[in-house]
Amino acid sequence: MKQKPKFETIAIKSTENKYSDSVPVSVPIYLSSTYKRCNDGSYMNDFVYSRTNNPNRSIVEESIAILENGKHAYAFSSGMAAISAVFQSLKAGDHILLPDDIYFAVRKLMDEVFKRWNLSCDYVDMTDCELIKKTIKPNTSLIWLESPSNPQLKLSDIEAIAEIAHQNKAICAVDNTWLTPVFQNPLNLGADIVVHSTTKYFGGHSDVIGGCVVVNDELLAEKIKNIQILSGAVPAPFDCWLIGRGIQTLYLRVKKQSKNALKLAKYLENHPKIEKVLYPGLKSHPQHLLAKKQQKKGFGAMLSVLIKGTEEETIKISTKLAYFTTATSLGGVESLVEHRKSVEGINSETPNNLLRISVGIEHIDDLIADWENALSMNNE
Repeated sequence: MKQKPKFETIAIKSTENKYSDSVPVSVPIYLSSTYKRCNDGSYMNDFVYSRTNNPNRSIVEESIAILENGKHAYAFSSGMAAISAVFQSLKAGDHILLPDDIYFAVRKLMDEVFKRWNLSCDYVDMTDCELIKKTIKPNTSLIWLESPSNPQLKLSDIEAIAEIAHQNKAICAVDNTWLTPVFQNPLNLGADIVVHSTTKYFGGHSDVIGGCVVVNDELLAEKIKNIQILSGAVPAPFDCWLIGRGIQTLYLRVKKQSKNALKLAKYLENHPKIEKVLYPGLKSHPQHLLAKKQQKKGFGAMLSVLIKGTEEETIKISTKLAYFTTATSLGGVESLVEHRKSVEGINSETPNNLLRISVGIEHIDDLIADWENALSMNNE
């Protein structure tokens, strides 16, 4: 007669999954770190151990690949981990071209980490294709673009620069975080790699950290996948679940945010306390025509403004806003504002009087009134 198991054993066996054949409408969160093998030692599918793969991660990767018109996508635990994976795919002695106004953390990553790996770089104005051509070296293997750039919203001609890269046997990578595939598809323009901080618009609610690399080339895909699995900088199942849920409303959110951003930019451009508005959707932006060409579906929800005043006065204005939270990051449903120079440090090339704005989904009348009030209060 079979002996009844003890309490400890029952506690384990009685909570095993009994509903694996059910089909819920909402994707479950697969928190298991490991997966059961069949009696013959094989597995029912590709899921063995959650560092190598997980259902939630697989869903997100497939979704982002499709949205970016790519063949392969690999999710990481942060945007910086995704960028690091691209750099790690290079070999010692390679040279990289980076934007002169690149996201400050990428500059630090290159200067403080990857230069020790014998990678070298030059920082270039990516609006100048002739300068890019002159700066390329025989060992240049990667041209890295941010378009728009963070936080000065300079655009790069992705199609032209990708062609330059390929003529010199280099690859072209584009950080598409600010625009998302709703507004821009760099792979369609000739880029070889697209990188996202999925923390931002894909997640959309300021409650998850993640990153992703999208590629078409099979050899490059194998390199990134190998780095992903062996380095282990992978997102947790719950993080992937949050990002997947965010993707479902991505289009609705960013369309509303972009519409708000354009209206706010037009208002601020005409305000006497504003020196300049940096937003590609404005006709005053020096690369407005390029924006219309390669951002065919919209201009995004990020803008920066230069205040007529000192650094202290600029920071003061940001604290007077009621509907714009003073915080870093971007892409959430809530509007954010940040004085970038004080975040980036003394080596930053960002102007002292620049405020970066991430526009949310609030009513535009409230957002405009908030700025009108904050700018008028600054006189008091």
